This record gives sequence, C-alpha cells and structure tokens, in this order.
Amino acid sequence: MQQPRRTKILATLGPSSDKPEITEALIDAGANAFRCNMSHGSYEEHQNRVVRVRKYAAQKQTAIGILIDLQGPEIRLGEFTDGSIDLVEGKEFYLDITLDETQGTQQRVGLTYKDLPRDVSQGDRLLLDDGKLELEVTDVTATAVETLVIVGGPLSGKKGLNRKGGGLTADALTESDELDIAFAIKELNADFIAPSFVKTANDIERVRKLISDAGGKHTHIIAKIETALAIDNIDEIIAAADGVMVARGDLGVERDDADLPSLQKMIIKKARKADRVVIVATQMMDSMIHNPVPTRAEVFDVANAVLDGTDVVMLSAETAAGDYPVKVVETMDRVCQRAELDHRAMLSQHRLGEEFEYFDESIAMAAMYLANHMGASSIAALTESGATALYMSRISSGVPIYALSSHSYTHSRVSLYRGVYPVVHKPKANEHVSFNKEVINELKLAGAVKPGDKLIITKGDLRGEAGGTNALKLIKIR
Repeated sequence: MQQPRRTKILATLGPSSDKPEITEALIDAGANAFRCNMSHGSYEEHQNRVVRVRKYAAQKQTAIGILIDLQGPEIRLGEFTDGSIDLVEGKEFYLDITLDETQGTQQRVGLTYKDLPRDVSQGDRLLLDDGKLELEVTDVTATAVETLVIVGGPLSGKKGLNRKGGGLTADALTESDELDIAFAIKELNADFIAPSFVKTANDIERVRKLISDAGGKHTHIIAKIETALAIDNIDEIIAAADGVMVARGDLGVERDDADLPSLQKMIIKKARKADRVVIVATQMMDSMIHNPVPTRAEVFDVANAVLDGTDVVMLSAETAAGDYPVKVVETMDRVCQRAELDHRAMLSQHRLGEEFEYFDESIAMAAMYLANHMGASSIAALTESGATALYMSRISSGVPIYALSSHSYTHSRVSLYRGVYPVVHKPKANEHVSFNKEVINELKLAGAVKPGDKLIITKGDLRGEAGGTNALKLIKIR
C-alpha cells in the first residue's frame, strides 16, 4: 500500500473552481482543505463554494477543512480617472488623503487609509503593488505625503501600499472583518479563521472573543505572519494562536525579500516546537496560474518547505483564478511526496532532553519513539480534540498517524496536521479486547493496516474527555 502524503495541501476557492466537477476533481487530486479569501467575492459565492466542498467530501467519506482568510486593514490607493498612470522615476508624486478616492491623476492619488501622514516621516520608503514600485517620502503635511519616485512603472488603482520596514499603525481588525467572522461561524461553520496583518497576541485574543461571541466553539485561529511587527512579536503570537501562516507576499514587502528564506525556517521551527500548525503560503506555484508546468524554482520552493517541516503548503490564485487548478494540485502532490522520501523529512530532534507536562503529550511522544524504532506500520490515536495526534505530528516520521474520533470538527481540524489522517470512529464495545478489534477493523476498512503489520494504539480510560489519553498498546495485526 502506498504511503499517504504527509504534507497537506490548502487550495483557495474562486472562479476557477466554481464548476462542481472542478471542486470534486480538486478533492480527488489531493486538496486536504480549502481557503475562502474574504478580500474577493460575495457572501453568497463563498457559501455556495463551501456547500459544494462539503457535499463532495461527504460523498467521498473524507474530511476537508475550511479556512476563512480575513481581509484585514489592507492599505490601498484610490482609483485613477484614466484607469492607470505611469510613475516616472525622479518625478514627484503625492498621496493625498483629501482627494476623492476615484479622482487620481498623474500627480496625485487618494487613499483608503487616512492616517498615512501621521505614520510616515521624511526619508521613509513606500512600496506599491507588492513592492514593484518604490517612493521616497520627501515631505509630510497634515493632509498629504509628498514623495519622489525611486522605481517607476505602470500603476493602476486599488493597489496596496506598505512602508518598507513596516510600522503603519492600521488596526489589525476592521468592521468588515468582524462581520466576516460572524458570517464564517454562523453560516459556514468554519474550521479555521486566519486574521491578516496581526501584530501582537492581543490581535489574536480579539479574534478569539469574536469567534466565541458568534458561537464558534471549535474554530481554530491561524495567525498570518506578514508584518515586521509580527516578526518582532513572533513568540507571543505563536503562543496565542492555534497555528501560523508564513504569508510571504506582504512579509516580503515589509522585510527585505532576501530575509524570507531564513524567516520561513525560523517560523516553522518555532511553530513546531510550540505544538502549533504552520502553513507556508504565497506564490508557491505562481507560474502555473497560466502555465501547465511549474518552474524548477517553484519545485525547489515546495520541496524545501516540506524539508523545513511545514504542515501545509498553500495555493492561492493558482486554484482560485488560474487556468490549471486541478493540474497544479496534482503537481504539488507529486512534489511533496517525492520530497518526503528524503531522509531529512524523517529525522527529528523535537523535545529531546525535555520533560513532558501532560499525560497525552507523554503518551504521544512515547508512541512516536516506538513507531520510529520498532518498525510500526501506523499509529491509531483515539482522540476527542485531536491534541494527541497534533503532539505526534510534531515528530518527523514516515509512520502515518490515524486520528480516530466521533467528532466531525476534529476530523476537519486534523486536515491541516502533517502526517495525520482522520478516521470516523463510533465505539460500541466497552471491553478492551473487543474495543481493540473495532479499531483494527476500522483501520482495515480505511486501507491503513493489513495482516502482519505492527500497530500502536493510544487511548484514554475515560471516553469523551479531551486530554485524557493515558494508555498505549502494541498490536500485531492478524
């Protein structure tokens, strides 16, 4: 039996995936979870997409996670009366908060962010359109920022604006985000919420309260790391969130793009050490938006993220608006599986020399040690919340971890855990021998074990109690 892919694929839904047959094909191609980007599309469009995903997931008896990506305080230029302009190197250009946001000219443009004059100073560098264009601040008044064009080129309306080095003080949560959170919980029953442009742990706590107020009992938070301040506060953000996303687009604008590889490795390492999920995102296979094959650099990028230990690799426009949405998932699947064959993807120093605080964490670490040293074919983790399986997944290993749970929210949650696969488990037996047979039969039906395999089972004495895993059993399948 072929080993299942351990690294998970998060695909973004959009116009390219709106045909029912495409949604179904994306799941068949290997997408483990789907992202809805609230920066684009209507509530009705997002709801229709999620309904389609869950319909096909139910038909295929698989668990698919749904992640809602909040827009956040995107700082954008206004629009130009002529549609676009050409910024000329060496010329002056004004960012004017008093100008109507639809009346931009060759000399000046309005802004969605009215506090920009307060946040910048003479000598600051401002980056437009994901860093393609660059301005230097030469003067600041109460209502406008005067700049000199350093790197020119074509510029259309609604493009993003960042300050090189970060530091713009726009609030991480907008009124629109608050409405989107309520919609995501009440109408979509989202598994994950991803707030944008977080700067501190307080931003995470505000999102958590909004989720709770909307009735979200099981929704987890994935903090998007895309500001310089987030890097400064990375430890507290990781501790406050349930996972993090290395959002390399805006992060590469606020920080020098040459810093991105080391920042990505640092964030992955810290997240795994803290038992948090980590996603690597942005432009992973960008050329496949319009081309049927990736560049060699993109293949290296995906493979290196796998070797760094990421739980998830993400596709954005490639599946939302690209010409080859299914093919790009198939390609990413193939690259991930090949990278996982490298011995470095199976080596781990996680928690060596450390003491364990919790019973379920201790059992998880013991199970992984045994699995890696006795040739176990798989692990069955009976889990209420998915926590035991998450602890196990922090250990780099080639041994698949099957998370057996009766809760659908747990099945969806583990869709982002590296090397963890959900199995529906509705126990009937109370006696231990019969109970073990139930587990083995469920895994046989799932194609996870066969006669002769060594299986590790972890479970708790008290069913229905999160964090109650306290037992480990070794079984040879007959």
